[in-house]
Amino acid sequence: MEHKEFQDVLTFAIEKEEEAAAFYQEASRKAEKSHMKEAFLSMAEEEQKHKELLTNLDVEKVAEKKIESVADLKISDYLVDVKYSPDMEYQDVLILAMKREKKAFQLYTNIADRTDDTDIQKLFQVLAQEEAKHKLKLETEYDEHVMEGY
Repeated sequence: MEHKEFQDVLTFAIEKEEEAAAFYQEASRKAEKSHMKEAFLSMAEEEQKHKELLTNLDVEKVAEKKIESVADLKISDYLVDVKYSPDMEYQDVLILAMKREKKAFQLYTNIADRTDDTDIQKLFQVLAQEEAKHKLKLETEYDEHVMEGY
């Protein structure tokens, strides 16, 4: 990946992290349960940390991170896409958030796969892993609190 292309990808990723943080801030205001309100706020903070990681890129800190396999419940794979609206139901907020995390995971995985630079690969693998953890948290919430009603 050329330097200019990397800078463009980095700028794009920073914008996506900003959008995600804003989304989770809004979702926290919509959450019905206090533990999900806290979870959404925590996720907003995580997305902000990702932005800071990308903005203040420190290759040594990234190199220290371990890449782990994260379970995928695949719940979001079988749900219909929903569009955000300020008055959406909690279930729809969870679906939208799961799908956003899946797309972020795919984005970072694809970026990592497009470069031979091991430091850049590791950075985007770490970010992909974080998005996979967020998706798992949301899918677990959906499984425990939405699907149990069916």
